Amino acid sequence: MLPIPLQVIDGFLLNVNLGDALIVGFVLGLFAVATQGSRKLLTLHLITFGALFLLSPGSLYEPAELSLLNSILQYKMLGLVLLVVSPVLYTTAQK
Repeated sequence: MLPIPLQVIDGFLLNVNLGDALIVGFVLGLFAVATQGSRKLLTLHLITFGALFLLSPGSLYEPAELSLLNSILQYKMLGLVLLVVSPVLYTTAQK
């Protein structure tokens, strides 16, 4: 394996918590899913990440050096909002 990409990933993960890594994965996944043009697939992506945010242990969300959100409650509320909004979007999707 190449050492440079692993060092970049390791450097990123040492400065952030799991919630921030999930947010980065969520945004990158949104770009990937949006290219498919399917609202049902997009809402399934939202439901999956909503469940990940809500069901992950709170100790993994301890604020780190570069945290995007300030508290554990904010990560949990983000997951709850995604889980509430996503099924409504799924049922209204045509394709």
